[in-house]
Amino acid sequence: MDFQYSPKVKTLQARLIAFMEEYIYPNEAVFFGEIEANRKAGNAWIPTKIVEELKVKARAADLWNLFLPESKLGAGLTNLEYAPLCEIMGRSLWSAEVFNCAAPDTGNMEVLARYGSPEHQEQWLKPLLNGEIRSCFAMTEPDVASSDATNIEASIVRDGDEYVVNGRKWWSSGANDPRCKVFIFMGKSDPHNTNRHQQQSMIIVPRDTKGVTILRHLPVFGYDDAPHGHGEVLFDNVRVPVSNILLGEGRGFEIAQGRLGPGRIHHCMRLIGLAEKALEDMCKRSLSRVAFGKPVAEQGVTLERIANSRILIDQARFLVLNAAQMMDTVGNKAAAKEIAMIKVAAPTMACTVIDWAIQAHGGAGVSNDFGVAYAYAQARTLRLADGPDEVHRNQIGKMELKKYKTTAH
Repeated sequence: MDFQYSPKVKTLQARLIAFMEEYIYPNEAVFFGEIEANRKAGNAWIPTKIVEELKVKARAADLWNLFLPESKLGAGLTNLEYAPLCEIMGRSLWSAEVFNCAAPDTGNMEVLARYGSPEHQEQWLKPLLNGEIRSCFAMTEPDVASSDATNIEASIVRDGDEYVVNGRKWWSSGANDPRCKVFIFMGKSDPHNTNRHQQQSMIIVPRDTKGVTILRHLPVFGYDDAPHGHGEVLFDNVRVPVSNILLGEGRGFEIAQGRLGPGRIHHCMRLIGLAEKALEDMCKRSLSRVAFGKPVAEQGVTLERIANSRILIDQARFLVLNAAQMMDTVGNKAAAKEIAMIKVAAPTMACTVIDWAIQAHGGAGVSNDFGVAYAYAQARTLRLADGPDEVHRNQIGKMELKKYKTTAH
Protein backbone atom coordinates (compact mmCIF):
# COMPACT_ATOMS: atom_id res chain seq x y z
CA MET A 1 0.00 0.00 0.00
CA ASP A 2 1.37 3.37 -1.02
CA PHE A 3 0.29 6.14 1.32
CA GLN A 4 2.66 8.71 -0.14
CA TYR A 5 0.82 11.94 -0.78
CA SER A 6 0.65 13.11 -4.37
CA PRO A 7 2.14 16.46 -5.44
CA LYS A 8 -1.41 17.84 -5.61
CA VAL A 9 -2.10 16.85 -2.01
CA LYS A 10 1.26 18.14 -0.80
CA THR A 11 0.51 21.49 -2.40
CA LEU A 12 -2.90 21.62 -0.76
CA GLN A 13 -1.36 20.63 2.57
CA ALA A 14 1.11 23.49 2.36
CA ARG A 15 -1.59 26.00 1.41
CA LEU A 16 -3.91 24.77 4.17
CA ILE A 17 -1.17 24.84 6.81
CA ALA A 18 -0.28 28.39 5.76
CA PHE A 19 -3.94 29.43 6.04
CA MET A 20 -4.24 27.85 9.48
CA GLU A 21 -1.11 29.61 10.69
CA GLU A 22 -2.15 32.98 9.32
CA TYR A 23 -5.85 33.01 10.11
CA ILE A 24 -7.02 30.16 12.37
CA TYR A 25 -4.53 29.81 15.23
CA PRO A 26 -4.18 33.58 15.81
CA ASN A 27 -7.98 33.86 16.03
CA GLU A 28 -8.67 31.05 18.50
CA ALA A 29 -9.20 33.56 21.32
CA VAL A 30 -11.26 35.80 19.03
CA PHE A 31 -13.63 32.94 18.16
CA PHE A 32 -14.27 31.85 21.74
CA GLY A 33 -14.32 35.47 22.90
CA GLU A 34 -17.15 36.27 20.49
CA ILE A 35 -19.18 33.33 21.71
CA GLU A 36 -18.63 34.28 25.35
CA ALA A 37 -19.65 37.86 24.64
CA ASN A 38 -22.82 36.65 22.93
CA ARG A 39 -23.50 34.30 25.82
CA LYS A 40 -23.15 37.11 28.37
CA ALA A 41 -25.46 39.25 26.24
CA GLY A 42 -28.09 36.51 26.52
CA ASN A 43 -27.78 34.62 23.22
CA ALA A 44 -24.83 32.34 22.47
CA TRP A 45 -26.51 31.11 19.27
CA ILE A 46 -25.31 33.93 17.06
CA PRO A 47 -22.90 33.08 14.21
CA THR A 48 -19.45 34.48 14.91
CA LYS A 49 -18.17 37.28 12.72
CA ILE A 50 -14.69 35.77 12.57
CA VAL A 51 -15.89 32.53 10.97
CA GLU A 52 -17.99 34.36 8.41
CA GLU A 53 -15.04 36.61 7.55
CA LEU A 54 -12.64 33.69 7.22
CA LYS A 55 -15.05 31.76 5.01
CA VAL A 56 -14.64 34.48 2.41
CA LYS A 57 -10.86 34.18 2.64
CA ALA A 58 -10.93 30.37 2.45
CA ARG A 59 -13.11 30.43 -0.62
CA ALA A 60 -10.89 33.02 -2.27
CA ALA A 61 -7.90 30.79 -1.48
CA ASP A 62 -9.68 27.86 -3.21
CA LEU A 63 -9.75 25.90 0.06
CA TRP A 64 -13.49 25.26 -0.09
CA ASN A 65 -15.60 22.07 -0.19
CA LEU A 66 -12.52 19.86 -0.12
CA PHE A 67 -14.63 16.78 0.64
CA LEU A 68 -17.24 15.14 -1.67
CA PRO A 69 -15.33 12.32 -3.39
CA GLU A 70 -16.81 10.97 -6.63
CA SER A 71 -18.50 14.28 -7.30
CA LYS A 72 -17.76 17.24 -9.56
CA LEU A 73 -19.28 19.52 -6.93
CA GLY A 74 -16.32 19.33 -4.57
CA ALA A 75 -12.57 19.66 -5.03
CA GLY A 76 -12.29 16.35 -6.85
CA LEU A 77 -10.29 14.70 -4.07
CA THR A 78 -10.51 11.05 -3.09
CA ASN A 79 -11.01 10.02 0.53
CA LEU A 80 -7.31 9.18 0.70
CA GLU A 81 -6.37 12.61 -0.65
CA TYR A 82 -8.76 14.40 1.70
CA ALA A 83 -7.52 12.58 4.83
CA PRO A 84 -4.35 14.62 5.51
CA LEU A 85 -6.23 17.86 4.80
CA CYS A 86 -9.04 16.96 7.20
CA GLU A 87 -6.40 16.11 9.80
CA ILE A 88 -4.95 19.62 9.53
CA MET A 89 -8.40 21.15 10.02
CA GLY A 90 -8.92 18.92 13.04
CA ARG A 91 -6.15 20.71 14.94
CA SER A 92 -8.69 23.47 15.65
CA LEU A 93 -12.14 22.60 16.97
CA TRP A 94 -13.87 25.25 14.86
CA SER A 95 -11.84 25.55 11.67
CA ALA A 96 -13.64 22.93 9.54
CA GLU A 97 -16.60 25.27 9.11
CA VAL A 98 -14.31 27.95 7.69
CA PHE A 99 -13.59 25.62 4.75
CA ASN A 100 -17.24 24.45 4.51
CA CYS A 101 -16.12 21.01 5.64
CA ALA A 102 -17.95 20.74 8.98
CA ALA A 103 -20.37 18.11 10.18
CA PRO A 104 -23.26 17.57 9.82
CA ASP A 105 -23.30 19.64 6.63
CA THR A 106 -20.69 17.47 4.90
CA GLY A 107 -22.76 14.33 5.43
CA ASN A 108 -25.99 16.05 4.46
CA MET A 109 -24.39 17.45 1.31
CA GLU A 110 -23.17 13.96 0.40
CA VAL A 111 -26.71 12.63 0.89
CA LEU A 112 -28.20 15.34 -1.31
CA ALA A 113 -25.48 14.93 -3.92
CA ARG A 114 -25.91 11.14 -4.08
CA TYR A 115 -29.61 10.66 -3.43
CA GLY A 116 -31.35 14.00 -3.89
CA SER A 117 -33.43 14.95 -6.91
CA PRO A 118 -32.39 17.86 -9.13
CA GLU A 119 -34.98 19.95 -7.29
CA HIS A 120 -33.53 18.98 -3.89
CA GLN A 121 -30.07 19.85 -5.10
CA GLU A 122 -31.12 23.24 -6.43
CA GLN A 123 -33.07 24.19 -3.31
CA TRP A 124 -30.83 22.79 -0.59
CA LEU A 125 -27.52 21.43 -1.85
CA LYS A 126 -26.56 24.54 -3.79
CA PRO A 127 -26.87 26.96 -0.81
CA LEU A 128 -25.11 24.43 1.44
CA LEU A 129 -22.21 24.16 -0.99
CA ASN A 130 -22.07 27.95 -1.09
CA GLY A 131 -21.99 28.15 2.71
CA GLU A 132 -25.14 30.29 2.71
CA ILE A 133 -27.09 28.03 5.09
CA ARG A 134 -26.43 25.17 7.49
CA SER A 135 -28.31 21.92 8.11
CA CYS A 136 -29.19 19.24 10.65
CA PHE A 137 -29.34 15.44 10.59
CA ALA A 138 -32.22 14.17 12.76
CA MET A 139 -31.77 10.46 13.48
CA THR A 140 -31.09 9.73 17.19
CA GLU A 141 -34.06 9.49 19.56
CA PRO A 142 -34.21 9.81 23.37
CA ASP A 143 -36.55 6.87 23.97
CA VAL A 144 -34.77 4.08 22.07
CA ALA A 145 -31.25 2.74 21.63
CA SER A 146 -30.65 4.53 18.36
CA SER A 147 -27.33 2.74 17.78
CA ASP A 148 -29.67 0.13 16.26
CA ALA A 149 -31.35 2.22 13.57
CA THR A 150 -34.15 -0.31 13.24
CA ASN A 151 -35.30 0.76 16.73
CA ILE A 152 -36.21 4.25 15.55
CA GLU A 153 -39.85 5.01 16.34
CA ALA A 154 -40.40 8.36 14.61
CA SER A 155 -42.97 8.02 11.86
CA ILE A 156 -43.31 9.14 8.25
CA VAL A 157 -46.89 8.50 7.06
CA ARG A 158 -48.20 9.33 3.63
CA ASP A 159 -51.42 11.34 3.46
CA GLY A 160 -52.33 12.13 -0.13
CA ASP A 161 -49.71 14.40 -1.66
CA GLU A 162 -47.96 14.90 1.67
CA TYR A 163 -46.05 12.98 4.30
CA VAL A 164 -46.88 13.56 7.96
CA VAL A 165 -43.78 13.43 10.15
CA ASN A 166 -43.93 12.78 13.89
CA GLY A 167 -41.22 12.10 16.43
CA ARG A 168 -38.82 13.45 19.03
CA LYS A 169 -35.13 13.61 18.11
CA TRP A 170 -32.09 14.59 20.10
CA TRP A 171 -28.36 15.13 19.64
CA SER A 172 -29.48 16.72 16.40
CA SER A 173 -26.30 18.61 15.49
CA GLY A 174 -26.90 22.17 14.39
CA ALA A 175 -30.57 22.33 15.29
CA ASN A 176 -30.01 25.42 17.44
CA ASP A 177 -28.05 27.33 14.81
CA PRO A 178 -30.13 30.17 13.29
CA ARG A 179 -28.46 29.40 9.94
CA CYS A 180 -29.91 25.87 10.01
CA LYS A 181 -32.61 25.89 7.34
CA VAL A 182 -33.16 22.19 6.63
CA PHE A 183 -33.36 18.86 8.44
CA ILE A 184 -32.76 15.43 6.98
CA PHE A 185 -35.08 13.31 9.09
CA MET A 186 -35.06 9.52 9.49
CA GLY A 187 -38.23 7.69 10.51
CA LYS A 188 -40.31 4.61 9.86
CA SER A 189 -42.57 4.70 6.82
CA ASP A 190 -43.34 0.95 6.81
CA PRO A 191 -43.05 -0.32 10.41
CA HIS A 192 -44.58 -3.70 9.61
CA ASN A 193 -42.23 -4.62 6.77
CA THR A 194 -40.77 -8.07 7.50
CA ASN A 195 -37.37 -6.74 6.40
CA ARG A 196 -36.36 -4.55 9.34
CA HIS A 197 -33.89 -2.68 7.14
CA GLN A 198 -36.62 -1.53 4.75
CA GLN A 199 -38.90 0.01 7.35
CA GLN A 200 -37.16 3.38 7.43
CA SER A 201 -37.10 6.35 5.10
CA MET A 202 -35.33 9.69 5.01
CA ILE A 203 -37.13 12.88 4.20
CA ILE A 204 -36.28 16.56 3.86
CA VAL A 205 -37.97 18.83 6.41
CA PRO A 206 -37.46 22.59 6.04
CA ARG A 207 -36.66 24.18 9.41
CA ASP A 208 -39.54 26.67 9.23
CA THR A 209 -42.22 24.02 8.63
CA LYS A 210 -45.16 24.21 11.04
CA GLY A 211 -44.81 21.68 13.85
CA VAL A 212 -41.00 21.77 14.12
CA THR A 213 -40.03 22.91 17.62
CA ILE A 214 -36.54 23.17 19.12
CA LEU A 215 -37.12 22.05 22.71
CA ARG A 216 -33.65 22.69 24.15
CA HIS A 217 -29.94 22.62 23.49
CA LEU A 218 -27.89 19.73 24.87
CA PRO A 219 -24.51 20.55 26.41
CA VAL A 220 -21.66 18.03 26.36
CA PHE A 221 -19.78 17.92 29.69
CA GLY A 222 -21.10 21.44 30.24
CA TYR A 223 -20.01 22.80 26.83
CA ASP A 224 -22.90 24.09 24.73
CA ASP A 225 -20.87 24.03 21.48
CA ALA A 226 -22.50 27.31 20.45
CA PRO A 227 -23.26 28.65 17.94
CA HIS A 228 -23.95 25.26 16.34
CA GLY A 229 -24.42 22.75 19.15
CA HIS A 230 -26.85 19.88 19.53
CA GLY A 231 -30.58 20.07 20.09
CA GLU A 232 -33.65 18.14 21.11
CA VAL A 233 -36.34 18.66 18.51
CA LEU A 234 -40.05 17.84 18.41
CA PHE A 235 -41.72 17.07 15.08
CA ASP A 236 -45.47 17.30 15.69
CA ASN A 237 -47.66 16.49 12.68
CA VAL A 238 -45.17 18.12 10.36
CA ARG A 239 -46.44 18.06 6.78
CA VAL A 240 -44.09 18.12 3.80
CA PRO A 241 -44.63 17.34 0.10
CA VAL A 242 -44.30 13.73 -1.09
CA SER A 243 -41.45 14.93 -3.31
CA ASN A 244 -39.34 15.54 -0.19
CA ILE A 245 -38.71 11.81 0.28
CA LEU A 246 -35.13 10.82 -0.51
CA LEU A 247 -34.57 7.98 -2.96
CA GLY A 248 -37.94 6.41 -2.14
CA GLU A 249 -39.78 4.78 0.75
CA GLY A 250 -37.87 2.10 2.60
CA ARG A 251 -34.45 3.35 1.49
CA GLY A 252 -33.54 5.18 4.70
CA PHE A 253 -31.24 2.53 6.13
CA GLU A 254 -29.43 2.31 2.82
CA ILE A 255 -28.94 6.09 2.78
CA ALA A 256 -27.79 6.06 6.41
CA GLN A 257 -25.06 3.55 5.63
CA GLY A 258 -23.96 5.62 2.65
CA ARG A 259 -23.93 8.77 4.78
CA LEU A 260 -22.33 7.46 7.95
CA GLY A 261 -19.35 5.79 6.26
CA PRO A 262 -17.79 9.06 5.04
CA GLY A 263 -18.98 10.86 8.17
CA ARG A 264 -17.21 8.37 10.40
CA ILE A 265 -13.94 8.61 8.54
CA HIS A 266 -14.07 12.43 8.54
CA HIS A 267 -14.46 12.39 12.33
CA CYS A 268 -11.49 10.06 12.62
CA MET A 269 -9.34 12.21 10.35
CA ARG A 270 -10.08 15.29 12.44
CA LEU A 271 -9.41 13.37 15.66
CA ILE A 272 -5.89 12.60 14.50
CA GLY A 273 -5.28 16.32 14.06
CA LEU A 274 -6.81 17.01 17.48
CA ALA A 275 -4.56 14.38 19.07
CA GLU A 276 -1.49 15.81 17.29
CA LYS A 277 -2.32 19.23 18.73
CA ALA A 278 -2.76 17.69 22.21
CA LEU A 279 0.62 15.96 21.94
CA GLU A 280 2.22 19.22 20.87
CA ASP A 281 0.62 20.99 23.84
CA MET A 282 1.74 18.20 26.16
CA CYS A 283 5.34 18.49 25.02
CA LYS A 284 5.46 22.29 25.26
CA ARG A 285 3.77 22.39 28.66
CA SER A 286 5.90 19.62 30.16
CA LEU A 287 9.10 21.27 28.91
CA SER A 288 8.18 24.58 30.54
CA ARG A 289 7.23 23.20 33.97
CA VAL A 290 9.75 22.09 36.57
CA ALA A 291 8.95 19.60 39.33
CA PHE A 292 11.33 17.93 41.74
CA GLY A 293 14.30 19.68 40.20
CA LYS A 294 13.81 18.90 36.51
CA PRO A 295 11.31 19.57 33.68
CA VAL A 296 8.15 17.50 33.81
CA ALA A 297 9.04 16.27 30.30
CA GLU A 298 12.04 14.47 31.77
CA GLN A 299 10.04 12.69 34.42
CA GLY A 300 9.77 9.02 33.50
CA VAL A 301 6.00 8.73 33.26
CA THR A 302 5.63 11.85 31.08
CA LEU A 303 8.37 10.74 28.72
CA GLU A 304 6.68 7.37 28.38
CA ARG A 305 3.31 9.01 27.66
CA ILE A 306 4.85 11.24 24.98
CA ALA A 307 6.36 8.18 23.30
CA ASN A 308 3.15 6.18 23.54
CA SER A 309 1.16 9.11 22.17
CA ARG A 310 3.35 9.20 19.07
CA ILE A 311 2.88 5.46 18.60
CA LEU A 312 -0.90 5.59 19.08
CA ILE A 313 -1.38 8.56 16.74
CA ASP A 314 0.66 7.02 13.95
CA GLN A 315 -1.12 3.68 14.33
CA ALA A 316 -4.50 5.40 14.04
CA ARG A 317 -3.36 7.45 11.06
CA PHE A 318 -2.31 4.35 9.12
CA LEU A 319 -5.62 2.65 9.92
CA VAL A 320 -7.50 5.72 8.67
CA LEU A 321 -5.46 5.94 5.48
CA ASN A 322 -6.04 2.24 4.85
CA ALA A 323 -9.80 2.65 5.31
CA ALA A 324 -9.82 5.71 3.05
CA GLN A 325 -7.96 3.85 0.33
CA MET A 326 -10.39 0.93 0.54
CA MET A 327 -13.37 3.28 0.33
CA ASP A 328 -11.85 4.75 -2.82
CA THR A 329 -10.96 1.41 -4.45
CA VAL A 330 -13.60 -1.12 -3.38
CA GLY A 331 -16.38 1.09 -2.03
CA ASN A 332 -17.84 1.96 1.36
CA LYS A 333 -19.72 -1.32 1.76
CA ALA A 334 -16.65 -3.48 1.16
CA ALA A 335 -14.68 -1.24 3.53
CA ALA A 336 -17.24 -1.62 6.34
CA LYS A 337 -14.86 -3.50 8.64
CA GLU A 338 -12.04 -1.01 8.13
CA ILE A 339 -14.40 1.93 8.77
CA ALA A 340 -15.67 0.24 11.96
CA MET A 341 -12.09 -0.37 13.11
CA ILE A 342 -11.05 3.27 12.83
CA LYS A 343 -14.29 4.42 14.48
CA VAL A 344 -13.19 2.48 17.56
CA ALA A 345 -9.45 3.14 17.32
CA ALA A 346 -9.37 6.88 16.59
CA PRO A 347 -11.63 8.19 19.40
CA THR A 348 -10.05 5.79 21.91
CA MET A 349 -6.60 6.97 20.88
CA ALA A 350 -7.59 10.64 21.02
CA CYS A 351 -9.17 10.28 24.46
CA THR A 352 -6.00 8.63 25.77
CA VAL A 353 -3.60 11.19 24.30
CA ILE A 354 -5.72 14.18 25.35
CA ASP A 355 -6.11 12.76 28.85
CA TRP A 356 -2.33 12.53 29.16
CA ALA A 357 -2.07 16.09 27.88
CA ILE A 358 -4.52 17.19 30.59
CA GLN A 359 -2.38 15.45 33.20
CA ALA A 360 0.77 17.15 31.94
CA HIS A 361 -0.92 20.54 32.28
CA GLY A 362 -1.74 19.93 35.94
CA GLY A 363 -4.71 21.84 37.30
CA ALA A 364 -4.67 24.05 34.21
CA GLY A 365 -5.60 21.02 32.13
CA VAL A 366 -9.15 20.89 33.43
CA SER A 367 -9.65 24.65 33.03
CA ASN A 368 -10.73 26.40 29.86
CA ASP A 369 -7.39 28.21 29.56
CA PHE A 370 -5.58 25.70 27.34
CA GLY A 371 -8.35 23.97 25.37
CA VAL A 372 -7.40 20.41 26.24
CA ALA A 373 -10.47 19.91 28.44
CA TYR A 374 -12.77 20.99 25.61
CA ALA A 375 -10.83 18.77 23.22
CA TYR A 376 -11.38 15.81 25.53
CA ALA A 377 -15.13 16.50 25.62
CA GLN A 378 -15.22 16.45 21.83
CA ALA A 379 -13.17 13.26 21.53
CA ARG A 380 -15.15 11.43 24.21
CA THR A 381 -18.41 12.25 22.44
CA LEU A 382 -17.16 10.49 19.33
CA ARG A 383 -17.02 7.18 21.16
CA LEU A 384 -20.82 7.43 20.97
CA ALA A 385 -21.62 9.50 17.88
CA ASP A 386 -22.06 7.63 14.57
CA GLY A 387 -22.39 4.39 16.52
CA PRO A 388 -20.90 3.51 19.92
CA ASP A 389 -17.72 1.47 20.30
CA GLU A 390 -19.70 -1.61 21.31
CA VAL A 391 -21.67 -1.69 18.05
CA HIS A 392 -18.56 -1.36 15.91
CA ARG A 393 -16.71 -4.01 17.92
CA ASN A 394 -19.64 -6.40 17.50
CA GLN A 395 -19.60 -5.76 13.77
CA ILE A 396 -15.86 -6.35 13.53
CA GLY A 397 -16.09 -9.52 15.60
CA LYS A 398 -18.89 -10.95 13.47
CA MET A 399 -16.95 -10.25 10.30
CA GLU A 400 -13.94 -12.06 11.71
CA LEU A 401 -15.99 -15.06 12.81
CA LYS A 402 -17.74 -15.27 9.46
CA LYS A 403 -14.42 -16.25 7.85
CA TYR A 404 -14.24 -19.40 9.98
CA LYS A 405 -17.88 -20.53 10.27
CA THR A 406 -17.77 -22.44 6.98
CA THR A 407 -14.67 -24.37 8.06
CA ALA A 408 -15.54 -24.91 11.75
CA HIS A 409 -16.30 -28.47 12.85
